[in-house]
Formats: sequence, structure tokens, C-alpha cells
Amino acid sequence: MVATRAYQEGDWFAVPLQWNGFGLGLVARANRSGVLLGYFFGPRRDVVAELSDVQLLTSKDAILVGKFGHLGLKGGEWPIVGRIAGWDRRDWPMPEFVRYEELTGRSFKVVYDDGNPNKRLREEEIQPGVAEQRPKDGLMGAGFVEIILTKLLA
Repeated sequence: MVATRAYQEGDWFAVPLQWNGFGLGLVARANRSGVLLGYFFGPRRDVVAELSDVQLLTSKDAILVGKFGHLGLKGGEWPIVGRIAGWDRRDWPMPEFVRYEELTGRSFKVVYDDGNPNKRLREEEIQPGVAEQRPKDGLMGAGFVEIILTKLLA
């Protein structure tokens, strides 16, 4: 059985990649229902990162930002690296997301509550092409995050 450990905003964690190695993530927002906002980073590492490896990383260094489910953390498959003293959520903002409707070809900016990544506040239609400039709206499962990071860090 895999040991579980509580996580909280500001925790850095390792994400196992599909074939070998690890990516890195940060819990930037969390709610009670297990919906999190994460910032994810490379490069691919052969072993779980040390806390000293994340000292200089900022939100601008992220290769992926998105909402994700907590099962990888809750189940212990994603090891928690630690938390840096003085973590400030203002340095890791809740982004505006974009949702693209395949059927209509329309794009929408989606805004979530800064304290709850699962509470949508509003959405508004935006010009086509803007979609590539913002994180995609949706909830990624743990396995999906592992697949995407594996591709991004190949």
C-alpha cells in the first residue's frame, strides 16, 4: 500500500514520467474537493528533485499551468519534495484560462475564483487565436499530467 501524505498550497512535488524520470510541480491553489492549480516544470530528472533545486524557479519558468486532480498526491504516487519558507500565492497567480468550442469554432476566456480553482466566476467570448496564449480550461487527471509532461520533457 502506498503511504499518503497531506499536501497544501506551496508544496513542490515530483511527477513520475511515463517511461522514466520525473518532472516537477507546485500546488499553487487547492480546494477541499481535490481540485488543484499547478505549475509544472522541467527539465526531466532521473531522480526526485531536492528542495534546493526549486529555489530559483518562478511562475514564468513553468512549461505547463493547469487545473488537475489530487489523486497522484493523495495516493503518494507523486512524492512531495517540500515547501520553501515564505511561499506567497501572489507569486503564483490564478491564470485566465481559455475554452475552445470545436463545434462552433468560438473561444472563451474563463475566470476562476483566486481561492478556489473549481469555482468558475465568469466566461466571455474572445477572438479566435487567443486560445494558444492562455492555459486550456479543463481538469487534468494525474495520468494525463504524466503523459503531457513526458511529451513536453522528451
